[in-house]
Amino acid sequence: MRLGALAMTSGHSGWSKRLHMDVPLLLMLLVLLAVGLVALYSASGSTIHVQRQGMRIGIGLLAMLVLAQLDPRTIRFGSLPIYIISLIFLVMVLYVGTGAMGATRWLGIPGLFMFQPAEIMKLAAPAMIAWFLTQRELPPRLWHVLASLVLCLFPAFLVVQQPDLGTALLIIASGLFVVFLAGLSWLYIAGGLLAAVGTFPALWLLVLRDYQRQRILTLFDPEKDPLGSGWNIIQSQTAIGSGGWDGKGYLMGTQSQLNFLPESHTDFIVAVMAEEFGFIGMALLLCLYLAIAARGLIIAINGRDTFGRLLAGGLTLTFFIYVFVNVGMVSGILPVVGVPLPLVSYGGTSIVTLLAGFGIIMSVATHKKL
Repeated sequence: MRLGALAMTSGHSGWSKRLHMDVPLLLMLLVLLAVGLVALYSASGSTIHVQRQGMRIGIGLLAMLVLAQLDPRTIRFGSLPIYIISLIFLVMVLYVGTGAMGATRWLGIPGLFMFQPAEIMKLAAPAMIAWFLTQRELPPRLWHVLASLVLCLFPAFLVVQQPDLGTALLIIASGLFVVFLAGLSWLYIAGGLLAAVGTFPALWLLVLRDYQRQRILTLFDPEKDPLGSGWNIIQSQTAIGSGGWDGKGYLMGTQSQLNFLPESHTDFIVAVMAEEFGFIGMALLLCLYLAIAARGLIIAINGRDTFGRLLAGGLTLTFFIYVFVNVGMVSGILPVVGVPLPLVSYGGTSIVTLLAGFGIIMSVATHKKL
């Protein structure tokens, strides 16, 4: 028995090392992806959506596998060119991009191949900032911090023009997390928060569009326009509350199955799951997300060099914020900014880039020798 168990352990360890896979992280991701497909079928009521999502997951897992094989040094050397290419794509979106529902966010050939360059920038920006900072003495000095801010604010500004405020905020967050992990002084953090508060009036007047301002105002009083701007939040909160402790059961949610809940298969899929699986189901889902984030941070802490530690940590914290923003906006504690639930909501480029990011984290985890 012991010899058999030893052989199984050895074989398990062998394939994971050859493929540069972190087994605990991989297993948790596969469970989350499976949960997402189950939830997507209930939210969309369509096997076509599930099939398409399955294809995108397959592409994402392949990207994860490929990136996991790369040495972190290779990723570091490629950070600058990938960042520049991503910027070029973002500029192209403004001139030759394809639009839908009032937003122009895609490049490619409609009906054949489409992708969102902004999603790629979620990986390119933290990689670029990690590369930039590791060329300097740490902790970063003031001008290093300011240069890092420019590196994430410029692509975020381009994304806001699409418009896509949610993704722009995530790009900024991904860059700031890398700067924070590099040892950013708390004095700089306090100064940055004060500057953000001071510039908010200008952002409100000059950057935010009318519908974005309305979303923020709706957060504080959704009942003011229950059939208009407040509809999404009201229906989402109704669905979450009606789920109770253990939910109504799979495919039994009234808000989603009767189409009261808008965007149920994308941004508001959390409300569908809360109605059908209740508090217990959502608690388990959030625990799974926390476990994935914890594993990513453990990998970051044990990275072999500064670049790997900064990048893995930045990507992990961005993933956590991704979850926090989606759950927060669906439950009514944050404005609706169009951020899907990672690895669960229906989406194309988002799924692929998220799994690609985990491929980078696995690269940091499994390439230990200098």
